[in-house]
Amino acid sequence: MKNIIMIGMPGCGKSTVGVILAKTLGKNFLDTDLLIQIREGDLLQNLIDRKGMDVFLAAEEKALLSIESEDTVIATGGSAVYSDIAMKYLSTIGTIVYLELSYETICQRLDNINTRGIAMGEGETLKNLYEKRIPLYETYADIRVNVEGLNVEKSVEAIISELLQ
Repeated sequence: MKNIIMIGMPGCGKSTVGVILAKTLGKNFLDTDLLIQIREGDLLQNLIDRKGMDVFLAAEEKALLSIESEDTVIATGGSAVYSDIAMKYLSTIGTIVYLELSYETICQRLDNINTRGIAMGEGETLKNLYEKRIPLYETYADIRVNVEGLNVEKSVEAIISELLQ
C-alpha cells in the first residue's frame, strides 16, 4: 500500500486518527500543517494574520508538492483541496481518504476557530467554509469514510475496512 492521504474539514480527526492509523498499519506519519510551520518558521494562524490568505495557500501548496514520502499516513490541512495541482500530485503518491463529518459535529469540535490556523476568508463563516469545501473533498477523495459518532479506534477500523475493499 502506498501513502494514505487524509482530507476533510478542520476538526474531523485527520491528525488524531491519522497518528493511530499510522501506528496500527506500521506506517510513518506526516502532518502537513506542521510541515508548513517548519518550512515557514511561524504558526499557521500567524501566517494567515500577518501575510494573508493567498500567501498561506501558496505556502501550503508548496509544502504539499514537496512531499516525497512513501508508506506514510499524511494528514493534510483542511484547505489542501483549494490547490488542484497539489491534490492531483497527492493522488499520484497515495490513496486519498475523506473523513466525512456533519456540520453540527464540526461546530461542536471547533472551539478555537480563530487561533487554529483555519484558512477562512474575511467575513467567511464556518458554515460558508463547510459548504464550499465539501464538494472539493468529494471530488478528490478515492475513499469516503463517514466518521460521525465514531471514536478514534472505530474511525481507524472503518478506514482500514474501506482501504481493504
